[in-house]
Amino acid sequence: MTGGQAIATASPAPAVPAEAGSGRDAILRAARRAFTQRPYAEVTIRKIAADAGVSPSLVVKHFGRKEELFNTVADFGPAAAELLDAPLDALGRHMVVTVVTHRRELKSDPLLRVVFSLGNQDERSLLRDRFHEQVTDALTARLPGHDRALRAELLAGLLLGLGATLGLHREGAGARATPEHIADLYAPALQRLITG
Repeated sequence: MTGGQAIATASPAPAVPAEAGSGRDAILRAARRAFTQRPYAEVTIRKIAADAGVSPSLVVKHFGRKEELFNTVADFGPAAAELLDAPLDALGRHMVVTVVTHRRELKSDPLLRVVFSLGNQDERSLLRDRFHEQVTDALTARLPGHDRALRAELLAGLLLGLGATLGLHREGAGARATPEHIADLYAPALQRLITG
């Protein structure tokens, strides 16, 4: 990552009391929003801290510099591991339920940040490369049969589409449907791509 900036630490905002672990989670949510909505150069540790309800020093304690925080946000490995943690014959349903549940319980999408990055070319390239390596390639490795790479790309597209739809229609019918009901309707398309 180029263009890392020094972190200003003067007069930090007071930290909001939080349960153990929730401060880190709040920081990650705020950082994901910040890095996907604004170019890297416009994102500050202070603004991320304010959005997370913590002090800038807590952000630095957990993640170090802004560049290290960006690298954490650009890591799709844990999300991919969670999405792929099911047998092949149930993988489509598992992925749909995981995406829906993640959005509802954690208030974030495990993958969608790759689409909405507005940063410079280097940042977009890093996000795309990491997504391809950690999500699409991991899917390809799990799939049997022919056209595995193409099917993996289409699966990733369906998962991103699901996340975008849920975000777009936050008050719509999908918000009232259970994750299982959404999976009943959406997972068969994924499962056809999984089994080939």
